Amino acid sequence: MLATILLAVALAATPTPTSPSGPVTGPVDAAAIDTVVTRWREATGTPGVAVAVTRGREVVHTAGYGHTAEGDPVTDRTVLAVASVSKAFTGLAVAQLADAGRIDLDAPVRRYLPDFTTRDDRSDRITVRQLLHHTSGLSDTTYRPFSGPVPQTLAEAVTLLRTADLAADPGARFDYHNPNYQLAARIVEVVSGEPFADYLRRHVFGPLGMHDSRSANVSADLPTGSRGHIRIAGLSVALPEPPAFGAGSGGVLSTAHDLSRWLIFQQDPQSHPVLSATGLTETHRPSHFGHGFGWYVGTTASGAPLRHHSGHMLTFTAYHAVLPASGYSIAVLSNARTGHADAPELGDLLVDLVEGRPVGRPGPSPAWIDVLLLAAVPAVVLLAARGVRRARRWADRPRHRLGTTLRLLTLTAPIALLVTLHRIAGFLYRGRDISWWQTTYLYPAFVALLAVTAAAGLLVLAARLRQLRTRRGRTS
Repeated sequence: MLATILLAVALAATPTPTSPSGPVTGPVDAAAIDTVVTRWREATGTPGVAVAVTRGREVVHTAGYGHTAEGDPVTDRTVLAVASVSKAFTGLAVAQLADAGRIDLDAPVRRYLPDFTTRDDRSDRITVRQLLHHTSGLSDTTYRPFSGPVPQTLAEAVTLLRTADLAADPGARFDYHNPNYQLAARIVEVVSGEPFADYLRRHVFGPLGMHDSRSANVSADLPTGSRGHIRIAGLSVALPEPPAFGAGSGGVLSTAHDLSRWLIFQQDPQSHPVLSATGLTETHRPSHFGHGFGWYVGTTASGAPLRHHSGHMLTFTAYHAVLPASGYSIAVLSNARTGHADAPELGDLLVDLVEGRPVGRPGPSPAWIDVLLLAAVPAVVLLAARGVRRARRWADRPRHRLGTTLRLLTLTAPIALLVTLHRIAGFLYRGRDISWWQTTYLYPAFVALLAVTAAAGLLVLAARLRQLRTRRGRTS
């Protein structure tokens, strides 16, 4: 029960609202952007971040701040993972082929991928557009993309979906599901006859002048030595990204400099001959659930139109936003994931800046939760030592056999919670699939406490069982 309560506390930790003291106001220029980013880094302790702000065809500012996990300065040319921001690039690739008449967005997926099938016959009706709108009926609740087998190629990702079920009729509801975009990327491969990474390089990155950008399949394909960070008790800890597949759904690597080219194109398709204005409008057009081709479509705090999407890996975060009314666009790349000091938070502050609203200082990260959890570790160790030391006294107490069994079983509760923690976290994340290793990155202090508690329970259980056997031997 205590462990469950602590997990709920950890999940409930939300970013502290921005402080109204010392707001940034004035023109949107490099100095104002630097001030917002610097204040945010000072408040959150984020090791490194890169930003791009554009207006129309003008690059207002691109810059890097802080350092990489290897200690090198982050610049606007530092290659970082953009995570789910990648989906907008996949959506653009599909729209290019649709523009050329090679893909019908409302045709069934199986027209282009005959080997695509699931255990549910309704999957035959899934259209390409429904993949991009996340309305295919596929869901993390019926197919686990993170806690199941990790594919190495897009073709393998399609094959693994044979074990999937549908959670709803195609088109009936919105379910954010990464394999939707992996299927879309595989369609690009099959229709174009090129590997997806090569297609993006030749038809998207190259024409846009994004020469440092590329697409990877799995987290092991991150640049050599590249590591992001998690936060533990207020400290940034560099860790490798855990194993995951992201081609099409989260595999793009880019820089702030390159993303400035991307943002300019989103505002002005005539700036680069990549996609027609009609095709670009199609990528931004939302379904009635509010999602376009890799973009959420909504409004800012002032009511202005906003197209945006965030990206979260376990050690990197990203964000991009387009404000068509003002012509401003923003991209943020961060080499940390904390649940608080993430790229979307800084992106929101920069949206406030370009819209002329006062930009406050972010509140401090809730590091006290980790401190509280880690501080409980020595107490658990002491209690375990006491339990082992007093095991004989416990075994000699007269009690009913059922009561003894129940007391022993309670010692296994932390083990059961530790083993199923990813399922509990997935439930609290509204059905999203989370692997067990991902929980160690998301809640490191809690997992450390739970692991120590589980080990302590096993030690006390073993000591009590040994003393019970010894007591039976003495009384027989």
